[in-house]
Amino acid sequence: MRNYIGLIHKDAESDYGVSFPDFPGAITAGSTLDEAREMAEEALAFHVEGLIKDGETLPQPSSLEVVMANPENKDGVAILVSLKAASSRAVRINVTLPEDVLARIDAVAAAAGLSRSAFLAKAAKHEIERNAAA
Repeated sequence: MRNYIGLIHKDAESDYGVSFPDFPGAITAGSTLDEAREMAEEALAFHVEGLIKDGETLPQPSSLEVVMANPENKDGVAILVSLKAASSRAVRINVTLPEDVLARIDAVAAAAGLSRSAFLAKAAKHEIERNAAA
């Protein structure tokens, strides 16, 4: 299992944002610190899954010293994000949803820094866990 540095950013009137210096463009957010940490793990897993699917090579994790030496990272708070081995491979499916529901899904997913697939997977996992606890 590899560990990568995630940087948490928080502006006064925003959610907690998380970026990954080793994966430019991979970002996520959460309304609480705990949610941001959870989303960071999911976002990293989905981003890496896409890189692997595209035949890309994963970078070696940068050290904390290297990440924090970059002046662009000085305002972030570093966290360690574990890249867990995928428990199963992604499978493409076809679903039919009302247009207004799909638009709302896309808006909420984008606001959270997630793809539509990542958002739907997270929502499904949430409901599965909620129903298992009942």
